[in-house]
Formats: sequence, structure tokens, C-alpha cells
Amino acid sequence: MKIMIVEDEALLALELEEEVEAAGHSVIGQAMNRKKALAILEGQIPEFAFVDVHLTDGPTGLEVGRHLADRGIPYVFITGNLKRIPEDFVGAIGVIEKPYTMNGLKNALEYIARLLRGDIGLSVPPSIIVAPPAP
Repeated sequence: MKIMIVEDEALLALELEEEVEAAGHSVIGQAMNRKKALAILEGQIPEFAFVDVHLTDGPTGLEVGRHLADRGIPYVFITGNLKRIPEDFVGAIGVIEKPYTMNGLKNALEYIARLLRGDIGLSVPPSIIVAPPAP
């Protein structure tokens, strides 16, 4: 998969990129704020995105999420504050709570990749909180 990372903490973004690439996927871009994320989306279309809620320009990850959802690009939020996620998850597949372990992230990424391939009957790993079904 071609993956975009929207994360304001450089070390976490780097670790996430390493895990994504180790799993056989590619990172098409990293953004630390809303403006950079939208700029990446003007030039490329990721197959999936990881989005932090709070970026360098404030809690604009929700806006990035809405933009991804409007374009039909699946994503998950990564955040240390679950209370910031609206009940509808803004169209996200789910949420990975910080701090996460690399093993937990690996399990979540594998689940997401299989889900996006259309696999059914998957067990949700404990490292991801899936969005409630749409009404």
C-alpha cells in the first residue's frame, strides 16, 4: 500500500515510517500540519493514511481526516487523547491510542491491510479501536 503519515512528532513519524516499510508498504509523504498534508494530497493519492489529531498547527488532524474521508481514502487516527475523536470517528476506520508499541502497530497495520484487501471474518487486534458502524 501507498501510505501517508500525518504526525507532528518527528520521532514517532520516523518510527511509523520504518514499521510501514518493514511491512512491505511505501510511505508517499509525511506531514506535520494540515497545510502540508493537503499539499501531499494535491500531488498524490495514498491508499491509506495514519493521522494524528493534534498537529503543529493545532487539532487540525480532524480536518485532514474529513478531507481524506471526502476523497474516499481510508485512514486511522493516532492519538493520545481519545476524547478528541468525535462519535462518528470522522469517517476513520478506527483509532490507535498513543503510546503504542511497535508490535501493536504492526498488528494494527496487518489488520488494516487485510481489511482493505477485502478479507472477512478478521479479528480486531487490541491495538486498534474500530469505529462504530454507520447508522
